[in-house]
Amino acid sequence: MDYDWYMPMKRTNVYADPEDLAIIKEAAKRRGISEAEIIRQGIHLAAMANRVWDEPLFSRTFEGPGSTPSKVEVRDAVADAVRRETGSGTAT
Repeated sequence: MDYDWYMPMKRTNVYADPEDLAIIKEAAKRRGISEAEIIRQGIHLAAMANRVWDEPLFSRTFEGPGSTPSKVEVRDAVADAVRRETGSGTAT
């Protein structure tokens, strides 16, 4: 992800483990991008992982008993779906 055209940058200083920096240096060389770009990607991933969204991911509700189905209930539901799909009286 190249941020140069995407948004204005703000400079900041962070402390990093020397081993992490060595890994970043090697990865940047291998990938042909700057170390700063790898660090920006990492910051973006951390920001997105900690973001609080305004709306829930799933806003719809689904019919059901409101409890986790048992293994037998799941097996029976899958078997019923297979019977409906194949039009047969028994699961294959």
